[in-house]
This record gives sequence, structure tokens and C-alpha cells, in this order.
Amino acid sequence: MTRQAAESRGRRSETVAAWWLRLHGWRILARRARVPGGEVDIVARRGHTLAFVEVKARATEAAAGFSLDAYRLRRVAVAAQRLTARYMRPGDDVRIDAIYLVPGRLPRHQANIWQG
Repeated sequence: MTRQAAESRGRRSETVAAWWLRLHGWRILARRARVPGGEVDIVARRGHTLAFVEVKARATEAAAGFSLDAYRLRRVAVAAQRLTARYMRPGDDVRIDAIYLVPGRLPRHQANIWQG
């Protein structure tokens, strides 16, 4: 897969994940929020929960589960920490979530994947 094709696939996957979140009551605050040291695919809010969401699209459920390793999670955590001041309100709970996309299946939203 070329870099351009991978970029296009990633954007489509993030769009699907954003719609999935909206259908479940989340408001999308930002997509592809970048800071020095990392990027967060989606920043979303539902009530007093602020979630930094990493989106992973893979061919199989197993590949999706393994795609978010400790290194990638640390990068998301660094970005989330740097973005928190921009999006957090008093009384918010902040967490890092993941959405896994696999062809032929509904998206799987895994809440609170980072225990840093």
C-alpha cells in the first residue's frame, strides 16, 4: 500500500469512527489533533467525559488488537496530555479510547485503554 493510499484509508476509517461515536451520543471536538510528540485521531466529549480516541483499521480482529502497541499508546498519551488543557472542562473525566475497524464487523469501541 502506498503512503497516499494508507493516508486515504486512515481518513476514511476516522470518518467511520467519528460517525460511530456520534451515533452513541458523543460530540466530536477535533479530528487529527496534532501537537509536538504525537497526534490524536479524534477528540470527543459525552457529558463530563473527554475522550482522546485512537482509530485502528485492520483486516482481521487479531491484527486490530495488536496494532496498538505500547509505543503507539505512549505517543497518543503524550498528545492527549498536551491537548487536555485545550479541551478539558472543570469536573471532566479524561481517558484514552480506541476504536477498531474490521471489514464485515461493526466498529469496536474500547474505553480507557491507557493506564498511565
